[in-house]
Amino acid sequence: VRGGRNLPKRYQDPYLQLNTHYLMVLYTKRERRIRVLLPKNYTENTQTTYPVLYMYDGQNVFHSREAYSGHSWKVIPHLKWNSQIPDMMIVAIDHDGEQRLNEYTPWEMNPAEIEKTQQVGGLGKAHASWIVECVKPFIDQHYRTSPQKETSFLAGSSLGGLMTAYTGATYPDVFGVLGIFSLASWVNDEAFLHYIAQHPLATQTKVYLQVGTMEGNETDQGFTSKNVNQMYLDSSLWYYQTLLRTGQPIDTIWFRILADEIHHEKCWADHFGEFLVSNFQ
Repeated sequence: VRGGRNLPKRYQDPYLQLNTHYLMVLYTKRERRIRVLLPKNYTENTQTTYPVLYMYDGQNVFHSREAYSGHSWKVIPHLKWNSQIPDMMIVAIDHDGEQRLNEYTPWEMNPAEIEKTQQVGGLGKAHASWIVECVKPFIDQHYRTSPQKETSFLAGSSLGGLMTAYTGATYPDVFGVLGIFSLASWVNDEAFLHYIAQHPLATQTKVYLQVGTMEGNETDQGFTSKNVNQMYLDSSLWYYQTLLRTGQPIDTIWFRILADEIHHEKCWADHFGEFLVSNFQ
């Protein structure tokens, strides 16, 4: 594994078929936990291959007890009880705790947009590279994946949504489906939109884009005196418009503006199933 000292450690829960690995991150010089949820019929005795969804903020994906808000994305119940979702693998990639802001922003945050004096942000490029050059090859090597673009999904919320959009644009031949929930590109919309305009997606790429009308929260409001609800709406609208200007076919984008929904894992979990189902149709 690139950057790793040894083959990452592996643990397994036979009831959930949830495997845990630790991969070395070059830019932090520390190991990072990733977890792999396998389909219930995944066995060593078959040759079946599976689509893979890679998710940011891995701590919030599976278990509410370790999620930031106390509510996970409820991925396991979705896959167990929604018969419309084909069998697939979920790879949850943990963020770096206190360094999440730096790691999930490809550029330094724009002082015109946020009212902070210290430097924040800029490790997003290195993080996206690590996912594409280390995490995905490791998963493809050690599991029976369908590694092609069309069956490689990427999803995240808030700054994880920003990183999903950025990584999809940076590596258009790697991920064929993007799930962008509550896009937080307002931390540097100017740089983000310029980058998206200069790095069009492959025309076959599918984009699920979701934003609520009540996204503002105390944490975000601490960065700005502007109306955060409007900032989230504007960020998603401007991203959508920019995709269309780059030639992205309108029928490859499902853009949802959801009345009264807030910036919270429950809202993202509520629509996780429709994101997956819509992209397997």
